Amino acid sequence: MTATDPGVPPPDHPRPPDPLPARPPDSWRSRPARQQPPWPDPVALRRTVAELEGAPPLLHPAECDRLRARLAAVARGEAFLLQGGDRTETFAGTTATQIRTKLRTLLQMAMILSYAGSVPVVKVGRMAGQYAAPCSAPTETRDGVTLPAFGGDAVNGPDFSPGARTPDPERLRRAYQASAAALNLLRALTAGDDTALRRIHEWNQDFVARSPAGERYERLVRDIDTAIRFMTACGARTDALRTADFYTSHEALLLEYESALTRVDERSGASYDLSGHLVWIGEGTRQPDGAHVEFASGVGNPLGVELGPTATADEVLALVDRLDPEREPGRLTFLTRMGAAAVRDRLPELVAKVTASGARVGWVCYPVHGPALGSPAGPTTDLCTRVLDEITGFFEVHQALGTHPGGVHLELTGDEVTERVRGPREAAQGAGPARHGTADGPRLDRAQALDLAFAIAELYRSQ
Repeated sequence: MTATDPGVPPPDHPRPPDPLPARPPDSWRSRPARQQPPWPDPVALRRTVAELEGAPPLLHPAECDRLRARLAAVARGEAFLLQGGDRTETFAGTTATQIRTKLRTLLQMAMILSYAGSVPVVKVGRMAGQYAAPCSAPTETRDGVTLPAFGGDAVNGPDFSPGARTPDPERLRRAYQASAAALNLLRALTAGDDTALRRIHEWNQDFVARSPAGERYERLVRDIDTAIRFMTACGARTDALRTADFYTSHEALLLEYESALTRVDERSGASYDLSGHLVWIGEGTRQPDGAHVEFASGVGNPLGVELGPTATADEVLALVDRLDPEREPGRLTFLTRMGAAAVRDRLPELVAKVTASGARVGWVCYPVHGPALGSPAGPTTDLCTRVLDEITGFFEVHQALGTHPGGVHLELTGDEVTERVRGPREAAQGAGPARHGTADGPRLDRAQALDLAFAIAELYRSQ
């Protein structure tokens, strides 16, 4: 959204990618589409979609091109992607405080990773568009009553009643409005002094001072302080020291919505989904002949695809052929959600065969979160350990293959909710029951996220 990160090669105005092969805007409608709500009123849906088609785009194609250029550096092994945010955003949670705290947490993590790992960090928020969620089943039954499953605020309401659970196209309009408001605030925050390196460093100093694990990180914080003082003494006054380069992402789940916000770029004639900079395809909708892959193959955005432990090398190579036929670095990023138990066994074959094919994709670890395991005191306290174990396994696989561990994608919040394992500091203190801030699954809180950033930096440095 703002100035470039130091050390990342791409210019501020990279050349747009070559136009994609022309295809009808609605070509995805001829393919099987999973996870689409059963909209009960087709007329109301068409009316809402028509309004969104005429609404101003949320982004400019050039912003997507800049992110694509930065992700090319990730694919080449020259940068690291940090992507994170809520598993599912809510309209009520789209507040200035919530947006600011999530942004602050990601920027703090990025500073730790960039300095300790000696690598430029590409910062992408799972924000300003993640208002829909895939459903494990189309319906939910309670006490003999069956209603549509809750598909996120962009679809219906969480209350278990016929009125709340009926999919409502008006919610698509509200998702657009909430995304626009969030993006406007993110632009203001990342362009101001509030995200200057000095301020981010002060936040990290505060974390270290209050953390029982602070001694472990105190030397790193002192080193960062020395570096900032040196740059200041040398008269460094670049935009990169005063602003933060930040992008947004979400799962492109609701195809009516994503299609309505797709526009043709007058510079190149290519189509872009201007609902988010990076859009990704979920584990349940990544069929190479499915509607979601067909839609994504026709837009110029950088794309992500989730890969679970059942993904085969043939399926992944088919996705490369469909989504990145030109083998262009920055076009395609794989978000691997293998689980701690499977990552060391399932990931090597996928990475090896994609690399052998000549594709230059980004490999990013999306450690499995999902619902927390139950216990009498609430969620179990080993989940954060399993998240770190999966990330560690991800790094081990890439080290063994000589490939680049390109980044992490985390479900997190800026709040102090301790929904996940309470990391080493909470375990040592015997923390009490977790404090949940969302109904659809736990997330890493700010302290856990920063603890994890230091751990990831150490893993990266050891490569």
